[in-house]
Amino acid sequence: MNESSPGRNEPLSELERVAQAATDALTDGIVERLSVTGVNALEIVDRLNDDQTRDAVHKVLDRLTELNNIGAVDTLFDAVTVIHSARSAATDAMVERFFIFIEHMINNLGTEELALLAHNARRAMEEAADEHAGRKPSGGMLKAVSLLSKPRTIAALEFFLTFACRMQERTQQHRHDPENLGN
Repeated sequence: MNESSPGRNEPLSELERVAQAATDALTDGIVERLSVTGVNALEIVDRLNDDQTRDAVHKVLDRLTELNNIGAVDTLFDAVTVIHSARSAATDAMVERFFIFIEHMINNLGTEELALLAHNARRAMEEAADEHAGRKPSGGMLKAVSLLSKPRTIAALEFFLTFACRMQERTQQHRHDPENLGN
């Protein structure tokens, strides 16, 4: 049995039947949702008329193309997945412990003594660099032996050897007594 339109005797074509089915399926709610979706789409298209927005979209597309050309798109999305997984796995207790650790490090590293040590080390490095800037290496074995005959050289070598020995002792102490960090 062929369907026909009212007032017509010939059967509906396939396209007419599809159009009739779509018309019959459109409820007021669907029409409203379609019109809201259309308005939203037109707002987005309208925003592309703004020069800054258009430039930003072009820049993002250019960079995405570059990432694709070098094969980094998968890496980018893998990194995003890892970050998201870490964020999802992080509990409040983990975040709290992390911030306690950061606070502890800031308190230990933010001391006046450490600041003075860093300042003195920086100044000594700058002075040594200035003193040796433009100097061409000279000598060889005889120069090294003549430097070793100077008391200042011997004092510097003794200082570095003592420093190395103390670092080694503290490292061994820490291995045997990890709780005793400050002494």
